[in-house]
Amino acid sequence: MSKVLFINGSPNQYGCTYTGMKEVADTLSKEGIDSEFLWLGKKPVQDCIACNFCVKNGRCVFNDVVNETAARLPEFAGIVIGSPVYYGGYSGNISSFLDRFCFSSGGPAGVLKGKVAAAVVSCRRGGATAAFDALNNYLLMCNTIVAGSQYWNMVHGFTPDDVKQDIEGLQTMRTLGRNMAWMIKCIEAGKKAGVADPVQEDWTPTHFIR
Repeated sequence: MSKVLFINGSPNQYGCTYTGMKEVADTLSKEGIDSEFLWLGKKPVQDCIACNFCVKNGRCVFNDVVNETAARLPEFAGIVIGSPVYYGGYSGNISSFLDRFCFSSGGPAGVLKGKVAAAVVSCRRGGATAAFDALNNYLLMCNTIVAGSQYWNMVHGFTPDDVKQDIEGLQTMRTLGRNMAWMIKCIEAGKKAGVADPVQEDWTPTHFIR
């Protein structure tokens, strides 16, 4: 059975961010797709120090949750990253995690390539679209297949009970879950029918000059 990994970047394990993501997971379950939650916790996650150890060795120099998650990524057909909104941005923990995770996992040609992916944010009142856009940059630059919904993937509330009263927000989460399930099933059906993955050219990064 296919499975989706949910990475919760909130310091509160079962807070507003989790409540929104859980609505997606529950919808995936109804579509026959399992979910697993990874909570980054309350302790700081090590920042990227730009040492390029991962470029030569295929893993981050800091052997923690980043490497553990990257090693398990082949188990999952999809990934959802979630964060509360802090001053129009996302949490420090999810930032540190994703900076290292996306780069050390091989970048555009790495293990995230071809995964169905989505970002989810929660906020009390404002700043959600800015945080949502920023999180999507990680997904869009790693060759994931980003799933959309009927609105930005956000829920509103100061407490989980508030989020449960966000009727449109929860509907948006359910739509996202159904869209992700459909995309995962279409990809699996395509592979069974012999449809090959897109050809990946070698990455040729430039600095605007040669």
